[in-house]
Amino acid sequence: MQKTALFVFNGDPMCFIHVLLNALDLKEQGAEVKIVIEGAAVKLLPELDKPANPLNGLWQKTLATGLVDGVCRACAGKLGTLEAAKERNLPLLGAMSGHPAMSAYLKSGYEIITF
Repeated sequence: MQKTALFVFNGDPMCFIHVLLNALDLKEQGAEVKIVIEGAAVKLLPELDKPANPLNGLWQKTLATGLVDGVCRACAGKLGTLEAAKERNLPLLGAMSGHPAMSAYLKSGYEIITF
């Protein structure tokens, strides 16, 4: 089975939508998929739950399918969205000096794609 970890660093909603679409598509094709929210992308967390946000529907579907593996603890702390991640029960990842370690995904057989 294909295993893919999508690391999204870019906080641009037009980039983020492609992460969500690709994760859902890969999952529908039978792949094991994990999304890791990093860098400036953590700033999107409070906005994604707003019903008026154009990404809200895809975000809710992505959450419902369990595709979000976690959020960078260091970036969320630095960029002021740590509480937003906690409120949404999103796992905080920080094995590498407060950041998610790509090495853990590679060791588990995941191909890593960054956005």
